[in-house]
Amino acid sequence: MSTWKKLLWFAVAALGTWAIAILALSRGEHVSALWIVIAGFCALSISYRFYSKWLATKVLVLNEERATPAVLRNDNKDYVPTNRWMVFGHHFAAIAGPGPLVGPVLAAQFGFLPGTLWILIGATLGGGVHDMIVLFASIRRGGKTLGQMVKEEIGRGVGLLALVSVLAIMIILLAVLALVVVQALAQSPWGVFTIAVTIPIALIMGIALRTGKVSVLAVTIFGLLGLAFGVWGGQFLGHFPAIEAWFHQDQKWLAWAIMIYGLAASILPVWMLLTPRDYLSTFLKLGTVALLAVAVVLINPTLQMPAITKFIDGSGLVFAGPVFPFVCITIACGAVSGFHSLIASGTTPKMIRRESRIRSIGYGAMVTEMMVALMAMIAACVLEPGEYFAINTKGTPTEVVAKVSAVGFPVTEQEMRTLATDLGESTMFNRAGGAPTFAVGMAHMFARVSAKPTALALWYHFAIMFEALFILTTIDAGTRVGRFLLQDVLGQVWRPLGNTRSWSANFLASFLLVAAWGWFLYQGVIDPLGGINSLWPLFGIANQLLSVIALCLGTTLLIKMHKAKYMFVTLVPLGFMCAVTFSAGYLKVFSSDPRLGFLSGARSILDQASTLSDAVKAAELTRQAGVWRFDALVAVFFLVLVAAIVLGSARQWWQLIRGRKRMVLHENEFVPITPAQLAQF
Repeated sequence: MSTWKKLLWFAVAALGTWAIAILALSRGEHVSALWIVIAGFCALSISYRFYSKWLATKVLVLNEERATPAVLRNDNKDYVPTNRWMVFGHHFAAIAGPGPLVGPVLAAQFGFLPGTLWILIGATLGGGVHDMIVLFASIRRGGKTLGQMVKEEIGRGVGLLALVSVLAIMIILLAVLALVVVQALAQSPWGVFTIAVTIPIALIMGIALRTGKVSVLAVTIFGLLGLAFGVWGGQFLGHFPAIEAWFHQDQKWLAWAIMIYGLAASILPVWMLLTPRDYLSTFLKLGTVALLAVAVVLINPTLQMPAITKFIDGSGLVFAGPVFPFVCITIACGAVSGFHSLIASGTTPKMIRRESRIRSIGYGAMVTEMMVALMAMIAACVLEPGEYFAINTKGTPTEVVAKVSAVGFPVTEQEMRTLATDLGESTMFNRAGGAPTFAVGMAHMFARVSAKPTALALWYHFAIMFEALFILTTIDAGTRVGRFLLQDVLGQVWRPLGNTRSWSANFLASFLLVAAWGWFLYQGVIDPLGGINSLWPLFGIANQLLSVIALCLGTTLLIKMHKAKYMFVTLVPLGFMCAVTFSAGYLKVFSSDPRLGFLSGARSILDQASTLSDAVKAAELTRQAGVWRFDALVAVFFLVLVAAIVLGSARQWWQLIRGRKRMVLHENEFVPITPAQLAQF
């Protein structure tokens, strides 16, 4: 590297350090959101340029001459060699679900500093490694799933535990993703219309590309124009009451609609709906994030939320729990997310044509998602804190205003009514879940560049569509990956059920999976205390436990590859995530605070039910207490299973390092790419 390049990278490092110092040391004074953007871009540039390259060349040793599963097993259904940008688009869209949007918004109740630091550190040193090594492992093993790889590399007993754990965790993850969409779109005809428009657009794109007679550029332009129509046209639904009624639906109706969509996305060929929708979504996502960054630079908004709030002690209005470990649980997909391992060992490894793209897709998509999470943090923190807490706090308008004002963040009902009117919504109270808050913050920033009175409403519904696309692309890819996992399990019972080329087996597995996560979704929808309050922490714990399993696999592979001297790259984040998840799991189950602990919360609900004279309401609260107890049982189940997997993995590492067990890698036999195949790439 030349002297000038060294000086350039030193300057980038110095600028990033200065930005973090300003964010960390500010107390009481106004801080520009631009410093968060600068810190993020510097961290992204340095980590991708140096750390990911070192991982690719020294640790994993990617081989361009090795044929990938997409090339060897091309079946035009699941294994499909795909354009590198479309693969990046699919992978980024699939992993960037609600986590980088909702998680930072919810964690903003601690202030902007804790979440920002976790996003920067977690994504570059943990999440990027996690995603890259799982994608590498799956490609080297014919596109096998995480559970299959754990069974082969760590042990059959641990592998069976992993299969059960991963499948159970996947069900919780998909239910929460769907719940976020439902809460964002309920009673919002404009939002539902924009999402509905994207489905036929994606189908047309997929069919057009499949014919081979339409160029990618032409299809892309069609898709973007269709998206623009979906956002712009929704504002005119009020002029057509009969049509508006089709899209003005409650949470229960939307829950059933999302279940049907997930079932269809899992069964249809990957080229028909999944790939074109994810590809189209990625343009919108990356473009919107870039526009947000430009808006922050041009507008230079001030962070209204303090760096650290009083709620770090666990008394938060949005959700209960102390800043550690719950900031790391709440912000998952923007930093370290176990869900990524399911995509990296599910659909993506079956589409990559060359091993060199593992770096840009595995690590590159993760640090790109890091920037999305930082934009979400900014969107939440540029709002007036009173408005932020009023949107995310459950209760009647009068109760919410009194509660929020009492903790030092004044807000009035009139201010909230004005906000709802400006956004084109009937109310902004009881819009917990994080997605509406992000949309409000994003709309406020974008609307400042326009004098039109409808600008705020237009940008708000654009943001809702933006978020819902993020999440729905995760649901469709996640359901498909979940179907692979379920067929792995069912295949152990009766071999034909594990055949992924059988339409009947695919339909049965997809139906069972959607029914499972649909049950949790429906329970969250009818939860009188707000489903996101109980399910999001469970989602975070389950998600991070999944990352623990993936990092156990990564550590095992490094040892078997005779790279034990590099095992710290997975062992350090593994140790940290174990501390985070097991401490959070213990608090979430056994805490005496009824707002935090599932068991104490269930007792509190039963006490409340016993004082009611209304038998119907009492029965509803009793049923909800049962759901919370079931959630506690699920959390304990996850913790015990993953603890067994960690202990089994540690035993394996000790035996391998001490030479008491033979090093056996279950990689596929090396098959070189032919010159003809290489020419196609």
